Amino acid sequence: MRPGYVTNGLQNHRLDDALRLIADHGFRVVGLTPDVGHLDPERATAREIDAIARLLHALGLEVVLETGARFLLDPRQKHEPSLMSVDRDARERRIAFYARAAAIGRDLGAQVLSFWAGVDRHPGADSFARLVEGVERTVAVVADAGLTAAFEPEPGMAVATVAEFDALLAALPAGSRPALTLDVGHLFVTGEPDPAAVCRARAGTCRQVHLEDIRGRVHEHLEPGEGDVDFAAMLDALADGGYAGPVCFELSRSSHRAPEAVARCAAVFEAWAATRRSVPG
Repeated sequence: MRPGYVTNGLQNHRLDDALRLIADHGFRVVGLTPDVGHLDPERATAREIDAIARLLHALGLEVVLETGARFLLDPRQKHEPSLMSVDRDARERRIAFYARAAAIGRDLGAQVLSFWAGVDRHPGADSFARLVEGVERTVAVVADAGLTAAFEPEPGMAVATVAEFDALLAALPAGSRPALTLDVGHLFVTGEPDPAAVCRARAGTCRQVHLEDIRGRVHEHLEPGEGDVDFAAMLDALADGGYAGPVCFELSRSSHRAPEAVARCAAVFEAWAATRRSVPG
């Protein structure tokens, strides 16, 4: 597995400084979230994107694209519009954003783009049809840029659990099914009885994994040691299931203390790797 960190937890850093901080702590992957301060999709120039691509290469950082910017598309409403928006033009704006993010990812050398459904604010008979259409089109525009789309079940959204993700996959044509972005903390929020078992079982279909600590079932991304997640057990389960891809800490609430948070997360991976090396065989 390749340890990483998501830039939505470095919102008070310039992107080049954020990348250097991540690399300096031994991370091998950056989950880059295009946002108002980090390669704003509506304003970033080809020259700026190329400069970041060259820096990523120099730092030896693999990049995956994250698309969870809160107010990028609507300055007044978090994560809107989404694939679940009733208004078709609004949904088109979300898909256009995914296409632009995928193009940025292509230019940065990324292979994977993570996305989610959004909140279904107006549930109705057409809700599932909106979901299926939106995911199918997103997978297509991401593939057009040469990337793999990986869907993240998100608490409170139209697809919140792994079981709901399975139902979505069953409704999609074979060529339009996304891979899985598995957020380990979300398994605790949604009450999965055995999160480690889910990690082990889903390792083969994941293209991206997120980590954060969780206390109880409150959906608040906490730094390691502040909640109930046994990170060694989760990482063991992923490794035992054969997962060898990016595993990125996502601490979107920790930008104000990012240097400490990055170091704290790096220590989790270092301790786990040392334990794995010490196991015979």
